[in-house]
Amino acid sequence: MTVRHIATRPFADQKPGTSGLRKKVAVFQQPHYLENFIQAILDTAGEGLRGATLVLGGDGRFLNREAIQTAIRMAAANGAGRLLVGRGGLLSTPAASALIRSSGAIGGIILSASHNPGGPDGDFGIKYNMANGGPAPEEVTGAIHRRAAAINEYRVTDTPDLDLDAIGETRVEAMVVMVADPVENYAALMETLVDFPRIAGLFRRGFRMRFDALSAVTGPYAQEILERRLGAPAGTVVNATPLPDFGGHHPDPNPVHAEALMAEMMGADAPDFGAASDGDGDRNMIVAPGLFVTPSDSLAILAAQARHAPGYARGLAGVARSMPTSRAVDRVAKHLGIPCYETPTGWKFFGNLLDSGRITLCGEESAGTGSDHVREKDGLWAVLLWLDILAATGKRADAVVREHWTTHGRDYYTRHDYEEVDAAAAQGLMTALRERLATLPGQSFAGLTVSEADDFAYTDPVDGSVTAAQGVRILFAEDARAVFRLSGTGTVGATLRVYLERFEPDPARHDLPVQEVLAPVIAAAREIAGIERHTGRAAPSVIT
Repeated sequence: MTVRHIATRPFADQKPGTSGLRKKVAVFQQPHYLENFIQAILDTAGEGLRGATLVLGGDGRFLNREAIQTAIRMAAANGAGRLLVGRGGLLSTPAASALIRSSGAIGGIILSASHNPGGPDGDFGIKYNMANGGPAPEEVTGAIHRRAAAINEYRVTDTPDLDLDAIGETRVEAMVVMVADPVENYAALMETLVDFPRIAGLFRRGFRMRFDALSAVTGPYAQEILERRLGAPAGTVVNATPLPDFGGHHPDPNPVHAEALMAEMMGADAPDFGAASDGDGDRNMIVAPGLFVTPSDSLAILAAQARHAPGYARGLAGVARSMPTSRAVDRVAKHLGIPCYETPTGWKFFGNLLDSGRITLCGEESAGTGSDHVREKDGLWAVLLWLDILAATGKRADAVVREHWTTHGRDYYTRHDYEEVDAAAAQGLMTALRERLATLPGQSFAGLTVSEADDFAYTDPVDGSVTAAQGVRILFAEDARAVFRLSGTGTVGATLRVYLERFEPDPARHDLPVQEVLAPVIAAAREIAGIERHTGRAAPSVIT
C-alpha cells in the first residue's frame, strides 16, 4: 500500500460554524470537498497526530460509511497511530466524547449534521472534537478554516475499504484501526451516574415508557440500556434502527417533528413517560403524560433534583445555560445557592466552565442538556437522569413538573423559527434591530414596556476571551423577554430564531395555553423587529 499526494484547490465555503462544517450532501460529494476538509483538520492537529489515537464515527446518515472509509485512509496517510471507530461507522456524539476522554485520544472526527434532515437530498456534516471530548474552540476552528482556504494537496492511502461491521483490529499502513462496539463504553459510563437497579425497579412495577429514536443513532443505545439492561419491555424503543434518511423522519426532537410520540403521550392511555432523541444522539425531548416539558424546564428540573442520582449526590458546583434558554434554571441556582452562568449558544462555551470545575450541569433551549461526564450535550443521559429522579421520588413526571413550578414559578416559553429566510433580509433585520437598541428602553409595545435592550456579549470567566454580537435581548418590565438571533445550524438561507418568555409566579395560572400567555410578548417582538416587513413572513415556519 502506498500514500498518495493528491493535488487539490481550496473551496470558498469551508468555514466551520458552531457545530462544524454542515452542507448539503451534494456539496460534500463534490470531488475533493470532503478530503480537503479532513486534511485541514489533520494538518491543524500537526505533529501531535503522529502516533496518536483518534476517535472516528458518525450518526449513520447518508454518506456516513463512505466518509468513514475516506477518513480512515487519510488518517493512516497522515501518521495517526491508532483509530477507534464505532461498529458500522456509528458513534453518537456524546458516546464519541466519552470515548475520546476514556481512551486518551488527542481528539475525534465526528460525522454528523445533528438534528438536520438526512438522505441524499439532506444534510451532512463533519466536526473536530478536542482531547477533552468537546467541540473545537474558535481558535482551532479558525485554524482549520485558514488551512482549508490555502490547501493544495491531501494525503490518502490506497487501502481497500475496511469491514466496519466486524469488531476487531486491522492495520492500515502503520496505523491500527480498532472497530469497537459503539454502545459498551457509553453504557458503562451511564451506570456510574444513575442507579440502574433503582430504575429497573420502575419497569418491574409496570412503569410504561415510550422512547422514539427517530430512526437515528440513539436507537441501539436506547435498546441496549433501556430494554436489555434496565428491563423495559421490548418495543419500548420505537424507530430504533438507524437509517441513512432517518426513515423520512426529521430527526429533531420537538413536538412538531416527533408528532407520533406527542399524540401518544397526550392520549387517554398515555405511557408514564415519553422521550425522543435526535440524529446524532445529543438532544432530547421529554414528555410527561399530557404535558410537554420544555428543554428549559427540563434543565431546571434536573438541576433541582439531580441530588437523587448517585453521580450527583455530592451536589452541583454550578449550572450554565445558553443566553436564549429561559431563566428557569437561574431560579433553581439561586434557591440552591450556586453560580449560574449565561453563555452564547454553542456547547464549546460550556467546555471551559466544565473543565475548570465551575459547573456540573448545563443546557440549551434547543433540546440539549449535559453534565460534566462528557463535553457534549447528551440526550439519552438526560432521559436516564429523569428516570432515576422518578424512581427515587416515586412521583409521576407531570407531578414533578407542576411541583417544580409551584416552588420556583413557571417561565412560559416558546421559540418561533423563520426558516430559509433570504440571508440578506435576515441580516438586514438584525442590523436594523441593533441600530435601535439605545432608543428602545422606556418604549411600550403591545402593552409591555422595554426596560433594557442589548446585544449579548460574553466574557469567558476562565480565559477572559470575549465573544460579541451573540443575539439581541429585549427585557420588559413585566418580567418578560424576547431574544433574536440567526442560527448557524442550517444549510439553506438563514434561520431567524425568536425566543419568547414570561415569568408567572402564581400557581393558579400555571396551566394556561403557552401561546396565549405569550401573545403580548410575541406581538411586541414582531413589532420591535419588523419581522414581516424585513422577511415577508407573516408567521413562523415552526413553533416549539
